[in-house]
Amino acid sequence: MRFWIAVIPLVLFVALAGAFLVNLGKDTSVVPSALIDKPVPDFSLPPLPGRDKGLARSDLANGQVSVLNIFASWCVPCRAEHPLIQRLAKESGVAVYGLNYKEKDPQDGVIWLNELGDPYTAVGMDISGRTGIDFGVYGVPETFIIDGNGRIRYKHVGPVSPDILQNVLLPKIQELQG
Repeated sequence: MRFWIAVIPLVLFVALAGAFLVNLGKDTSVVPSALIDKPVPDFSLPPLPGRDKGLARSDLANGQVSVLNIFASWCVPCRAEHPLIQRLAKESGVAVYGLNYKEKDPQDGVIWLNELGDPYTAVGMDISGRTGIDFGVYGVPETFIIDGNGRIRYKHVGPVSPDILQNVLLPKIQELQG
């Protein structure tokens, strides 16, 4: 009996150490999405105050490659990535749509875009966060590339960096425009 009392903790330690060793060196910023190659979820969101058009699934399944950027005025990394989203809208040649996620006051999204610039073709307000959940959003910002058939082809979690824009997003968009 004493033998097993001594061996069990050792076996558990070796198993745990092995699990850590197997995952050592893996990029933890890459979060797989179950929605890759799946159709965009069905949704319809109202517009930001003062705008005529919100955002719906049909905007993203329009025969053209498009980008969906999930952002919020209260999100500090969203502010940091915003100049790159503006650059993406200019350099990619595709429509970039915004999903304003869980704003406490819808006017905050309007103020934020007026202050920082508005690169979006259309913006939908997801006040409840339900649409974000349907997209599998972990937090903001997140950016999706969607093909012309309305299928999600790429998901980037976290703020877009210059490297991600140049070496991942723009090439992926070009590939899909192919």
